[in-house]
Amino acid sequence: MTDLERDIIREILNIGLARAADSFAVIAQEKVLLEVPNIDLLMSENILRKVREYQSRHVAIQSDIRGDFNGTTLMFFSGQHVQRLSRVCLRMQTEETLQLNELQESLLLEISNIITGALVTQLANILKANIYGAPPTAPGGDIADTIQSLMPQQQMQPLIFSVITQFSDKDNSVELPLMLFFDRVTFAKILEIIRSYDFLGSHTAAG
Repeated sequence: MTDLERDIIREILNIGLARAADSFAVIAQEKVLLEVPNIDLLMSENILRKVREYQSRHVAIQSDIRGDFNGTTLMFFSGQHVQRLSRVCLRMQTEETLQLNELQESLLLEISNIITGALVTQLANILKANIYGAPPTAPGGDIADTIQSLMPQQQMQPLIFSVITQFSDKDNSVELPLMLFFDRVTFAKILEIIRSYDFLGSHTAAG
C-alpha cells in the first residue's frame, strides 16, 4: 500500500465516519467531534491486546459486516456514555456504570446499529460494493475471541486492517472509540477497487 492509497482509504473512511458521527450527534443530542481515523496494519496479537484493553473499561457492542467484504465493527461505550444516553434517550437517571439493564443494552445495540449502518451505507456507495451490517450483539466474555474468524490461524495472513477513531463530545470530552476490522482478503479487494479509479475519481477500464 502506497502513502497515496493509505490517504485515499483514510478519506473514504472519513466520509463514512462523518455520516456516522452525525447520526450519533442526533441520538446523544450533543455536538460530536470526529478524529481523523488511524489506519493500522497490525499483527493479530497486537489487535487482540488493544481490544481487551478497551473492553476492560467499556461496554463493547459488535456488528459484523457481510456481503462483498468480511469485517467487524466494535463500539466501546464508557460508563459516562451509558449514564448520559440513559438520561437523554430513556429519561433514566443512573450512576456511571458498565452493568446494563435490559433497556440500556437495547439502547446501545440500537445506537450501534444506526452508526454502523450509516458507515456501511457510505462505504457501499463509495466503493460500489454490496455490503451490509449484521444485527449488533453485546458479546459476553472475552470479545477478542469473537473476532478470531478474521484471523485465520492456518494461513499466512498475520495482518489485519483496522481503523480506530474517536467521537468526542466537545464539552465533556467523552470519547466513544470505534474499531473497524477487515480481514486481509477484504483489504486486498478494497485496494483493488481504489486502484481501478484514477486520481480524478473517474473509473478506468480494467486490463
